Amino acid sequence: MEHDIVIIGGGAGGLELAARLGRRFGPREGRRRVLLIDHSIFHLWKPSLHEVAAGSLDSHQEGLSYPILARRNHFSFAFGDLTGLDPTNKTLTLGEIRDQDDAVLVRPRTVKFRTLVLAIGSGSNLFGTPGAAEHAHLLEDVADAEAFNKRLTAAFLATAYSDGQTMNIAIVGAGATGVELSTELIEGHDELSAGLTEGQKFDLAVTLVEAAPRILGGLPERVSAKAAHALEEKGVRLLTDAKVKAVHAGRLDTSRGEVPADLIVWAAGVKAAETNRDLGLTTGRLNQFVVDDHLRTSAPDIYAMGDCAEAPGPEGRPVPARAQAAAQQAAYLAKALAMARSDPSRDPGPYLYHDKGSLVSLGGDRGVGSLMGNLGGPNFLIEGLIAKWAYMALHLDHHRAILGVRRTAILALSRLLHRRVSGRLKLH
Repeated sequence: MEHDIVIIGGGAGGLELAARLGRRFGPREGRRRVLLIDHSIFHLWKPSLHEVAAGSLDSHQEGLSYPILARRNHFSFAFGDLTGLDPTNKTLTLGEIRDQDDAVLVRPRTVKFRTLVLAIGSGSNLFGTPGAAEHAHLLEDVADAEAFNKRLTAAFLATAYSDGQTMNIAIVGAGATGVELSTELIEGHDELSAGLTEGQKFDLAVTLVEAAPRILGGLPERVSAKAAHALEEKGVRLLTDAKVKAVHAGRLDTSRGEVPADLIVWAAGVKAAETNRDLGLTTGRLNQFVVDDHLRTSAPDIYAMGDCAEAPGPEGRPVPARAQAAAQQAAYLAKALAMARSDPSRDPGPYLYHDKGSLVSLGGDRGVGSLMGNLGGPNFLIEGLIAKWAYMALHLDHHRAILGVRRTAILALSRLLHRRVSGRLKLH
């Protein structure tokens, strides 16, 4: 295969970039010029993975098919996983695809490109913690979230018929994912308990373990304090200033003592794949591709964006690994790459990250966050139902970028009605 622009990774940034370019080039040129490659056949907004893990979101209902999105947005799609890159000859290699019985479905392929955009995301940073890889669940993709949900469902049912009737879950990392997962677990358990007999009801103890002095360390202290109060009201135990020394089957060893845990989720730290170092591009301490202020890597005509890129940001710090950064970079590259095709002499100018604030869902009709900019000062605190609506608006805005306004409205209404009928928690 050979394409003008090849994008590896269909996450929030990569998919939005492919959709923007495809629509810009149009139905006649877009499919021939733009190719999106991903190792999954459908797309799910990554910040929703904690809902899949907790059982409050059906990934197969919420997921969007890449081939259908490609048809609607005028780009091409190929199923595959990046295994090799030759920056000099501008070729990349996609690994073979096997089925559940380990039979080869698709052999390795080579793709030629004029311009390559790497948007392959990142994973969890285990910090070399003994036992973490063996005993802790990660939430890096849909498969991870679904695997944890199966274990969670089985553990719920087993505990309901056990003698002790108490289930312990430990979540390592009190960033947005850890905080939001803890609230989803508590509310899912409450809904399940409401339908059980008195003899089957069981207690759920959720402990949020954080090495820093407070939760949500990347957000203003007021936001952190509001979220901490809301979590404690729900019954979540907050264990801050607690560094995890080791992970075992059934417990965590921390600097503040042992934490019993029937299930353990690791939601701390961000680190790109070790294999990034083998692709012939300059990488940083966290295996991210080092890019300049135009998102260009160390090789000509190869760009990187999103969590896999170490891009220069405000005050000399790298751009944070957030969905809003990936969306902003997608908009910038769509303009820059289209400009390079129409007038190579024009400079689109540097990419500048604009922090629009952060929002965290606290379940139900609650949320908390801060908005950056001129609204009420540099850190305008919002909470409650308004924050919850603003959080939902972020998700819908991503869908609007790839589906359009009308289809996004239909999707939102469908999800609302489905939840009203089927309930919050899905055990099947």
